[in-house]
Amino acid sequence: MEILFFRIALAAYFVSTVGYIASLFAERVRVAKASMWVLAAAFALHTVHIAIGWMGTFSIPSANIYGSLSFIAWAVAGSYLAFQAKTKTQVLGAFVSPVVVVMMIAASAGLMDGASIPLALRGPLVSFHILLLLTGGALFALACLAGLMYLVQDRLIRGKKVSGFSRLLPSLRDLDRINHLCTVWGFPLLTFGIIAGSVWARTVWGSDWQWDPKQVFTAVSWVLYAAVVHQRVAIGWKGRKAALLSIIAFAGLLFAFIGVNAFFVTMHRF
Repeated sequence: MEILFFRIALAAYFVSTVGYIASLFAERVRVAKASMWVLAAAFALHTVHIAIGWMGTFSIPSANIYGSLSFIAWAVAGSYLAFQAKTKTQVLGAFVSPVVVVMMIAASAGLMDGASIPLALRGPLVSFHILLLLTGGALFALACLAGLMYLVQDRLIRGKKVSGFSRLLPSLRDLDRINHLCTVWGFPLLTFGIIAGSVWARTVWGSDWQWDPKQVFTAVSWVLYAAVVHQRVAIGWKGRKAALLSIIAFAGLLFAFIGVNAFFVTMHRF
């Protein structure tokens, strides 16, 4: 039953993606609105899938990178829907929905992975650590996507290429607001997630810092996002600079999450 909900959710995410992309070519906001409701249905089905898995293990949402990707996809979709309800950003789904589909497809590769969760990854504190990091990562992903669309819209306006297509895109103000809020909310989640992981590491390995590559690059990502928040809040950066900096910071976080496993030996399973 759990797998069935996952597959139906994936299919619904795919349908919403097709609808969002079609809305850009057809230059119809109504198509984007309809796709938003399909995305909401996919999110609801995905929620049931995650809830069933959680009730079955009463532990962390994932024991590997596949489950992590599924959870991030869920969090990205849910965060976007929450922002979309308060801003006129239906067409931003054309950026968000394809990313969610790609993550869900990648997650499906490990759908049948029944690997047991090692002792080091059990307990409420480690669950707290992973949930905070994944939720923060989802908000940063949405901030990155809003930043990308901001740069696209800004380029069209500056180049005086205003057309039916450009009018469909969200306003620069809404995109900057989403970028700002996701960054400001995501940073404390990342911070407390790192702290929880450090406390757990001291409990398990006797030290909160082992110079593990995953730890090092996550710390670098934290510094990048600290710079983004500082420039946003203290200096008052907005617009293109803030959008570009959030994209660079997310690239660093993405490498810490995925790239490290490809190039380094790490104690982390995901």
